[in-house]
Amino acid sequence: MRTDRLETFADGVLAIAATLLILNVDTQVGEHVADLGDRLLEIWPSYAAYAVSFITIGIIWVNHHTIMEQVERADRIFLFLNVGFLLVVAFIPFPTRLVAEHIQHEGATAAALTYGITLTATAAMFNAVWFYASVGGRLLRPDHDPAAVKGISRSYLPAPWIYLAMTLTALVDPTASVILYGAFALFWVIESSVFGRARKQA
Repeated sequence: MRTDRLETFADGVLAIAATLLILNVDTQVGEHVADLGDRLLEIWPSYAAYAVSFITIGIIWVNHHTIMEQVERADRIFLFLNVGFLLVVAFIPFPTRLVAEHIQHEGATAAALTYGITLTATAAMFNAVWFYASVGGRLLRPDHDPAAVKGISRSYLPAPWIYLAMTLTALVDPTASVILYGAFALFWVIESSVFGRARKQA
């Protein structure tokens, strides 16, 4: 079967997940605030959590588009793997809110762990989607680029392990783990857009 409806569904879920993130910021302001200026400064973790999660979802959207360029068709297993992947992505706004609300308080470790576990599961499911489609060229286009397929596999495979390591950091320092999540997202954007383009031109 064709992948058109799958791509439309995925785009919709990713768009909704990204949009819901702003509600986490909005709820932190509250009603009848005595000093709005001070309150806006106090909720800086909400801005940081929003930015990290939005960039992360943006990376997921770009990467999903990248793999679908190589995929020609879908079978039922591939569709359900995508459903599982999108289920985890749609969950991201919840741990984002936990981090925003609790990173400065007692629940910081639990919030950072929940966030990290969610991102680790997202990366693992993304790998499951890609490797199911790509191993043996199962669902790939007949004219797929072998070099591109190899490059995608090589770049995606470490992600779950990197996220797992950052998640475990939360047991020692939850704030550091959240900083690492953001740093990894920025690194991925720079590496894939700048160095990735340089490799293609080489």
